Amino acid sequence: MLEADLLADKGDPTAGKRSDAGRFFLSGPGGEELLRLPISYLLKLSLADLVGSQKLPAELRATGERLMGHYLNDNTSPETFSFHVVPLTREGGMGRAVARETSKRFLFTQLLVQYANEHLGLADSGQRALVHFAPHPPLRQKQLNDHIADAFYRELFMSPCLSGWDRGEEKYRYMQLCHQVLSRSQLNAVAKLREAGIITSNLVVLPNVSNVSLANNGTHVSLGSRKLGRLLSDPSSGFSHLHEKYCGDLAIKMAEHFLPLFVGTYSAAPYRLGYTDFHPERALGYLPHELDFTHLRMLWRRWQKKASLTVFGQPVTPFGPPWIDRMVSAACGLKGDFVPDFRLIDYLICLLSTPQSPALDGRPGSSEKLKRDLSEMGVFDRQMSLYLLYKLREFNVMGFSGFEGRHYSQFDSLEQDLGRATDLQALINAVAFKYLADGTLSRSEIPDGPALESERRQIFFAAAIGVPTFYVKKNTENRFLMRIVSRTREVRGSGRYPGYLRVKVHHYRQALVELLKEEAGDLIEMMGLWETIGDLSRRLAEPDEYSAAGKLTRGILGEIDATSPMRAAADDFNRGAERYYRGPLRRRHMEEGLRFLREDFRSLDRLAAGGDQMVRSTLAALEVEDGAEALLDTVGADFLHDRLRGEGLLRLINVVLLTVARDSGAGMRPTTGEEHANHAAPVHRAG
Repeated sequence: MLEADLLADKGDPTAGKRSDAGRFFLSGPGGEELLRLPISYLLKLSLADLVGSQKLPAELRATGERLMGHYLNDNTSPETFSFHVVPLTREGGMGRAVARETSKRFLFTQLLVQYANEHLGLADSGQRALVHFAPHPPLRQKQLNDHIADAFYRELFMSPCLSGWDRGEEKYRYMQLCHQVLSRSQLNAVAKLREAGIITSNLVVLPNVSNVSLANNGTHVSLGSRKLGRLLSDPSSGFSHLHEKYCGDLAIKMAEHFLPLFVGTYSAAPYRLGYTDFHPERALGYLPHELDFTHLRMLWRRWQKKASLTVFGQPVTPFGPPWIDRMVSAACGLKGDFVPDFRLIDYLICLLSTPQSPALDGRPGSSEKLKRDLSEMGVFDRQMSLYLLYKLREFNVMGFSGFEGRHYSQFDSLEQDLGRATDLQALINAVAFKYLADGTLSRSEIPDGPALESERRQIFFAAAIGVPTFYVKKNTENRFLMRIVSRTREVRGSGRYPGYLRVKVHHYRQALVELLKEEAGDLIEMMGLWETIGDLSRRLAEPDEYSAAGKLTRGILGEIDATSPMRAAADDFNRGAERYYRGPLRRRHMEEGLRFLREDFRSLDRLAAGGDQMVRSTLAALEVEDGAEALLDTVGADFLHDRLRGEGLLRLINVVLLTVARDSGAGMRPTTGEEHANHAAPVHRAG
């Protein structure tokens, strides 16, 4: 496998090896040959060694070889995508089925890491690989980035893309381009802050020309429709790619109004900003490329107020020289702020359209036109895929028709958070198409234009920062937004901004839930999601107790022994978050995976006891004499504490592989609920 992945073109072995193949080999102290690889590729290598060093039953060997392609190298962190397509059905538990697959995939990844530590010699040489979910790059990586050139950062941290692409070097150059473009883009944002009047002097702290944001790409959930796929594959259906684009863009624009329901509620990235971090050119990240200058100014003013960056009623942001900023912070008691989901601010998650090139106007090629404009402005590059909060997955490109949610950060629980979020995402997709079908959603309801894009997306970013209010024009052309605002409590005219309505984020979210109950009750009933709606209401009503942001924050505070984020220094809180993600949260995610695994092992034992010869003979071939659940009872504790070794580790991996093989077969069978089938890809990047 390694030899194949080192080829310049895997589709053409005669092309020889990659020109950089030598960088992956070193000579050890005793003259032995060593491999130097990213951990993301180590996972695939571990699986290859596991499969190739045993005599496995044919089905398990084939499954293991197939799963190698699901461990990719991209950006800085490991990336996996679903082992099989997960049908969303009431019988299968809807989003819980996606959470189950994701949790088992995480568990299998932990087994591969433990296998690599033992069998590939890492432990013997004083190394220990560790994989966990994390929404931010490590602080030490960010600090190192501040002291080295961007080219050197790319050499150190950009994955060489050995796995997943026929021409890995081309992909590697593409990833280098992404890093270079995003780094320059953040630098270019300073000029927009000046134009917006947020930077009012010539004294600024320029962002580094190197950027670490590609290490926090989050989780993507793609939901595809079998029905749309059938229509698009049938030329006589009357439904073409033109209709897919037109309907898809309208559905995306509608869905963006509902995305504040997800932020902090189902996923989060709690982060402490110290006072010295509040230079607008740093704190606002990529927002100048994501919001219109009017909403950017409004958001910044509200953020300053939330963070109490005022002295005698006047805003006081850092001056520049660190020693002066520290002195002002100490003298005036300025502590900075706590942000529920800083990843959404620190990462370029979407791009604002230009007046002449709206990305979501329903016309083919609109994304390419926008990329051309943004490239000329120095914001983006035409070779890159357009960044959007919610993205159309086109049938002609992806092989299925659907939408990808790219707004997820860190989950506290895969079952409770990812599972419920997938339910809600599926419901919102269905509501959009219901509106399209009954004629209540049209381009006139949500017109195009950068100011209108910014107006609806500001709510999403306000929720990420924790800003309590936002402003909407009284005469906005976005009639769909006004439908929601008209249902929202405690809306009043703004005294500071004449012609604008002042809306509270919390009440806006509650209005969205009420809208779903009233106008999508039939869909909620059909999909069996009333429990999900009840859970969402609890999260919104008591966020400290039930939301993902609240649960993650509690865990971090327990790690650092503090009563609230603002009672801890910024560095202490953020380092404590890293320890929490690496330690207690990783352990809880493993325990969650083991609960799902126990269900599968119990099912295997029932099948074997009931006379299923295939299961019985496979367990016998794997030397699992007392049953799969008994094996888990024997080795589970050692696995959780990273001390499982030898035959016990090998048997556990093999039986998990058997359950994945059975899942994959079940996942491909036709099921009911075809309009809401999940297509393959919750994609996770672990820090």
